Amino acid sequence: MLMMRRRYRPSTYSIRKSMPEFLTYLVEPMTLADIDQVIEIERVSFPAPWSARTYRYEITENKNSTMLVVRPIAGPSGRITRLARHLGLVQPSPVLGYAGFWLLVDEAHICTIAVHPTWRGRGLGELLIFSLLERGVELGAFTATLEVRVSNRVAQELYRKYLFEIVSRRKRYYSDNNEDAYIMTTPPLETSAFQRHLDRCRAQLHARLQAKGEDLRIQAGSIGTSG
Repeated sequence: MLMMRRRYRPSTYSIRKSMPEFLTYLVEPMTLADIDQVIEIERVSFPAPWSARTYRYEITENKNSTMLVVRPIAGPSGRITRLARHLGLVQPSPVLGYAGFWLLVDEAHICTIAVHPTWRGRGLGELLIFSLLERGVELGAFTATLEVRVSNRVAQELYRKYLFEIVSRRKRYYSDNNEDAYIMTTPPLETSAFQRHLDRCRAQLHARLQAKGEDLRIQAGSIGTSG
């Protein structure tokens, strides 16, 4: 049975195409029904993937865990549409990516993030990072931390955009090739300076999509869900 967890208001990121339709990216809590798709992405993203059992534990037993997914929703994404999905009247759309963190006292420790290979390079990884930080603030996290491969310069640049800085290095952290990991940490999340920076990052993501001839609208979901 799915354990009730903290209420989370899903966010919808609506991208208007040249046609009178919308592609909406919905970020919401991961559910048991998402695990098969999450595992498919996991296996093509990591040399030592987590198991389905691990994700079931994170969702149903680990009260300090927050796991999110991002999925597309074609067409309008108004309150009625969200209500229909919440009541199970509409099948959820595919999972494009996912991310999660553990709240360890006052630290949001980002433990996983991945996007389906077909959907990489479209800003979804950044959207997930933004959502994790936003959620961390809501839960009272003072800072956010993560590990990243020393060789993964692309990921490091994304994290630096959100003010993560390298604070230490763990030798032979990754078991598949004994590669070192950088430990990266943010400044305090609740400061007005960091919040202003998050607002700027949101605006830049908006501009990035506009540059592709798209339009971004950010809405707060009105229905709290439990994952």
